[in-house]
Amino acid sequence: MKTSIATVSIAGDLAEKFAAISAAGFDGVEIFENDFLAFDGSPRDVGRMAGDTGLTITLFQPFRDFEGLPEPQRNRAFDRAERKFDVMQELGTDLMLVCSSVSPVSLGGIDRAAMDFHELGERAARRGLRVGYEALAWGRHVNDHRDAWEIVRRTDHPSVGLVLDSFHTLARRIELGSIRSIPADKIFIVQLADAPLIEMDLLYWSRHFRNMPGEGDLPVRQFMQAVVATGYDGYLSLEIFNDQFRGGSAKAISVDGRRSLVWLMDQVRREEPALEMAIPPMPDRIGVAGVEFIEFAADRRDAGQLGSLLRMLGFVEAGRHVSKEVTLYRQGEINIVINTERQGFAHSSFVVHGTSAYAMGLKVEDAAATVARAEALGAEIFHQRVGPGELSIPAIRGVGGGLIYFLDARTDLAKVWDIEFTPVTSARSGNGVGLTRIDHVGQTMAQEEMPSWLLFYVSIFRTTKTPMVDIVDPAGLVRSQVIEGLDRRFRLTLNGAESHRTLAGHFIAETFGSGVQHLALATDDIFATAAKLQANGFEPLQISMNYYDDVEARFGLDPEVADRLRSANILYDRDDNGEFFQLYAPTFGEGFIIEFVERRGAYAGYGAPNAPFRIAAQKRLMRPKGMPKL
Repeated sequence: MKTSIATVSIAGDLAEKFAAISAAGFDGVEIFENDFLAFDGSPRDVGRMAGDTGLTITLFQPFRDFEGLPEPQRNRAFDRAERKFDVMQELGTDLMLVCSSVSPVSLGGIDRAAMDFHELGERAARRGLRVGYEALAWGRHVNDHRDAWEIVRRTDHPSVGLVLDSFHTLARRIELGSIRSIPADKIFIVQLADAPLIEMDLLYWSRHFRNMPGEGDLPVRQFMQAVVATGYDGYLSLEIFNDQFRGGSAKAISVDGRRSLVWLMDQVRREEPALEMAIPPMPDRIGVAGVEFIEFAADRRDAGQLGSLLRMLGFVEAGRHVSKEVTLYRQGEINIVINTERQGFAHSSFVVHGTSAYAMGLKVEDAAATVARAEALGAEIFHQRVGPGELSIPAIRGVGGGLIYFLDARTDLAKVWDIEFTPVTSARSGNGVGLTRIDHVGQTMAQEEMPSWLLFYVSIFRTTKTPMVDIVDPAGLVRSQVIEGLDRRFRLTLNGAESHRTLAGHFIAETFGSGVQHLALATDDIFATAAKLQANGFEPLQISMNYYDDVEARFGLDPEVADRLRSANILYDRDDNGEFFQLYAPTFGEGFIIEFVERRGAYAGYGAPNAPFRIAAQKRLMRPKGMPKL
């Protein structure tokens, strides 16, 4: 598999772009004309820079408004093409992309366009060059790859071929079977992009909202299945127009791009096993059976406060690490670890972020296979010295540089609590409140990071994504998207903040980066849990009484049920499949959220309609702006 990406897809000058693209593992790069024109050097300098970073220049683009022009515009178009050919030869590339004309003076007609391309092919051939024709979704006369292919077919010239772009085909919902009959040697390059489904002008949609394959909603896999069926084995090149990408980290976006192509072709190979594809082998996506543990990094003072809170919430101190200052708290199937080591990764995390949930452990089918797949997809593998009495638990770096550990039942990893921890004799005592398991974990990040981490999770794990929703904070919007295992035993919410004034934005600012902010713990009886929590001295987050008057009327609740919700500060939601109950603790530290939930029936949501009201309640308890931390 040969991979490429257009320079327009990422931020920076050409030197920065080449370095990031090469470091991510791409084989080639498309030179977008505006990037070249902004470069203060010769085409040979650009070619040399690309070569020095190990990149092949796969094409030069775009050449606009060429075919179907009347005179004198036609002659001028050929003069422009000759100038582009001069540049290409100095760059060291042999392929130029010609996109279908949008000129108001262009004339229609497939034969007229074929005549123009035949002459262009003759001129290109004399220089050892090629031209590829692409149908823009908004082209004046040609906006369908089927028409572009017919023009190329009638041109009948070895130096003229087709450029297929997934966005232009999929945005117009063109039937994909038409690709399968195109000869592979007439497809000169394949450009790939995904996009969210938005009803808007095609040009504006394309220029601002494209994203990596797998980050959007278009059927890019099915598009590539049709391409592979032709026998095409040339470059797969990303062409992404996205405002956030152009303002983001060139390194991170390049890594995402390479990951998206590897995952895309892995999917195609599994769907089309009979077709030959030069794709590195890797394990299939990994199933996740749930969250085994959440681990906090803290100093001794904060660890004492967090431990007291956990005991109030019904957790017991179940074990102490055999060789480290690490304590295990447990209730039901929930394991929460507090690490107060003064060296190692946990301590470094505490120094940077303060007390935080810096790591989580996932129960997977095969820990070794999980790491192998993650590494093949460009994830950073985490290694740390294994101390006395410790297991070597496979791990990778995740959101905010935190850790994701993997445990399976195939090895001793499933016995980590027995091997690494000494039981505490009083562990069976305590005032449990009926918490059973971790329902979901919420990770907070800057909004521009969301596509990256969405791609990270769905490419490694056997998960699906739900549609993005807007969470209304009194100080702005927070975007939220859920990733779920197929059986929903693993649920993860990604929350993207735009403003530091939102609760999510405050968390990022105060903890110096993205990370786990929200832990939702499940119970089978929310009212019994609320009563037991109260008996333990717990005071819940106080919800406005106005909320309960509205909920009672909106859902037609029995007054007795509404009174029970009101008296316990429990939030309520309902859909066609079931009911959802939520109870919140006041935020811990700089905005860490602990929530207790009960699902009844087949309710599959997360109480999004309640978010504005609980956020308002949480912000009433925040440290006033300007007040120093104690």
